[in-house]
Amino acid sequence: MDTDTGTLTAGTLKVPGATLRYERRGHGPVLLLIPGGGADAALYGAVAPGLAAAGYTVVSYDPRGHSRSPLDGPHTDQRVADWGDDACRVLELVSPHEAAYVLGCSAGAIAALDLLARHPGRVRRVVAHEPPLVEVLEDPAPWRELFAEVRTLLRARGAAAAMARFGEGLGEGSGEEREPVELPPEVREMAPRMYANLPVFLEHVLCPFTSSVPDVAGLRREAGRLVAAAGRDSREQPALSGPARRLAELTGAGFAEFPGGHLGCTERPREFAARLLEVLAD
Repeated sequence: MDTDTGTLTAGTLKVPGATLRYERRGHGPVLLLIPGGGADAALYGAVAPGLAAAGYTVVSYDPRGHSRSPLDGPHTDQRVADWGDDACRVLELVSPHEAAYVLGCSAGAIAALDLLARHPGRVRRVVAHEPPLVEVLEDPAPWRELFAEVRTLLRARGAAAAMARFGEGLGEGSGEEREPVELPPEVREMAPRMYANLPVFLEHVLCPFTSSVPDVAGLRREAGRLVAAAGRDSREQPALSGPARRLAELTGAGFAEFPGGHLGCTERPREFAARLLEVLAD
């Protein structure tokens, strides 16, 4: 087994409408980690070394319009298809001759599903961790209303008030009390960038992405390469865990539970990475 975590290297890739900053480490088959809205490549900073040590070339990037991946023009509502195409172009750069493994979390999971449905030849396996695709739920209306309310609050009172309502509406802090989590240094370092990204996420990603409808037929054709996933701590949060479970039912894909909650890769990075390696090897 390759135990070299590799030197972290970074580069940029010009794509239509943006310039993506990406980073990579390790050797072996490519494992692409797609962050969710508001975050950037550092979201996976605590899990990447262990994944590289297990024999993967670990690649991540800042999504378009986030952190160090500027848009060519002003911010507008972002499109799932653009994120899926961005992931595909990154894979064409870093793994031009071989299909890759992909993990996406939150909005990044929505992009990973789009990648699998429209560019199946680029991937070996996709793990979609808590894609908030509420339109697949039996009653998406309350979630649509919540996300629209959050965007309205952003415009009227700013990001702090909008995020407070967002967390309250999703059920954060409800149920069983959890031990405080000390965030990895990579995530703490990302915090100012993530805070600066919040208006972009809340205004231009949250509603367009959560209201999108996945290509269930396309995903069903590729079900053998798809694993829908959710965190143990998200069981009582229907907008986060519900879509993954429902997608597994609709497509015939596998379902896997991961340590932690929506941000399990930062809350329990060692356990999360170990579980991901199990799922990729299964």
